[in-house]
Amino acid sequence: MQNNLTRNTLAVVCIFALLALSIWVLKPFLAATVWAGMIVVATWPTLILLERLFGGRRGPAVAVMTVAMLLLLVMPLWWAISTIVKNSDDIIQVSTHLAAGGLPAAPDWIKTVPFVGEKLASAWADLVAGGAEGLTEHVAPYAAQTGKWIFSQFGGLGGLLIQFLLVILIAAIFYATGEDTAILLKKIGHRLGSARGEKVMILAGQAIRGVALGVGVTAIAQTTLGGLGLVVAGVPFAGVLSAAMLMLCIAQAGPMLVLLPVVGWMYWQGDHTWATVLLIWSLMVASLDNILRPMLIRRGADLPLLLILVGVLGGLLTFGLIGIFVGPVTLAVTYTLMQSWLDEEERAG
Repeated sequence: MQNNLTRNTLAVVCIFALLALSIWVLKPFLAATVWAGMIVVATWPTLILLERLFGGRRGPAVAVMTVAMLLLLVMPLWWAISTIVKNSDDIIQVSTHLAAGGLPAAPDWIKTVPFVGEKLASAWADLVAGGAEGLTEHVAPYAAQTGKWIFSQFGGLGGLLIQFLLVILIAAIFYATGEDTAILLKKIGHRLGSARGEKVMILAGQAIRGVALGVGVTAIAQTTLGGLGLVVAGVPFAGVLSAAMLMLCIAQAGPMLVLLPVVGWMYWQGDHTWATVLLIWSLMVASLDNILRPMLIRRGADLPLLLILVGVLGGLLTFGLIGIFVGPVTLAVTYTLMQSWLDEEERAG
């Protein structure tokens, strides 16, 4: 009996050690693998539709999906980086002008901003009164930290570009071998929890698809409509602003963090007509959160909407962008197991 206990304990320790070592080795690829898996699960019906259009051939369908991901993920990021680099001289000129002449007088509309208008106007007046030297004195303590942050962001953008390419490569592999991977996951679920474990695996896929549809499609729709508004209103750097808007929408911060400052800038420039049009358009774009996202999430997974939204926000705050999917999937699996346990108790009673 003692020998069996010792052997079983050593076996469990060895298994956990192998799992830990495997995770350690795969750690550089885990984030990209998770993102690729989420994308593949969410877009699998599209791949099957393309495969049927190509006469049952998987290769051309995978190629089309890979090119689509390349255009959707890598090209906008590359465009944003190149646009920033291309217009770096203009950014430097604006900074030099501010340093030489100081800030212009505050526009009249700043005082009308609710709650903080008077404070903003007073702070602006202090900066203007100090002239160029006063502006430099206020900005200097933060200049070094801002410079480091900008350089780190450029490095982060380059790393993000490489990460996106890795996501696309792994997703292409998953597209080609999706059925085998699904069978493997179902076997693991069945081995861990019989029929209930297999059901949990299926539910996880449905939750991923629901979150991807709700978060991803809503973010793309809001960015497309918001970017269209920027282009029609003649706002400069619309491409860079749209890229920032997409990241904010995916992070559940919404498009208004980009659109509202642009509207304020247009009012400051005196273009009141287009500023008002863009403001109304921005409010309509922001309202899609309350209409489109809940509808798409419920189509993907028949789970309480509050559970999914809490999972998205909690996962984002805890794990970063990857938590957008990890959070709701974890809560969905936990909720399903709890419901199954309660149902068993009722049947037993």
